[in-house]
Amino acid sequence: MKKVDLYTDGACSGNPGAGGWGVVLIYKGKEKELSGYNPQTTNNQMEMTAVIEGLKALKEKVDLTIYTDSAYVYNAFAQNWVENWASNGWKNAKKKPVENKDLWVEMITLLLGHNVTWQKVKGHADNVYNNRCDKLATSQIAKNKVETKKD
Repeated sequence: MKKVDLYTDGACSGNPGAGGWGVVLIYKGKEKELSGYNPQTTNNQMEMTAVIEGLKALKEKVDLTIYTDSAYVYNAFAQNWVENWASNGWKNAKKKPVENKDLWVEMITLLLGHNVTWQKVKGHADNVYNNRCDKLATSQIAKNKVETKKD
């Protein structure tokens, strides 16, 4: 399998509020950047969307390392929250419906067949790719706020 690194980050101006996401995919030293915007969202939704959009960009099943600064996303897999939610009918430990179920289900579906390793990185620190993803995400928010004011 090809080895691919996927760096992701989401951002929100207000929570909820305008949000952006950024992705850097790396394969054999080649880098591909992706980013997008949502006018009304949450930070967690943008963190998840970054992973989803990065997965959508893959053209085949790969040996994938996903880097995220989101404890929400990382812990959902590292601490088996996703498996527990699914086996409990998508209810959390407090027996309430899991938030963002639609995004979790989409992410799980896109992860199928990939050999995935999750890596937690410290946000806004010394990881150049995490910082680049943050810049992509926040740039989408800034760009779209300016365009919205022009309309």
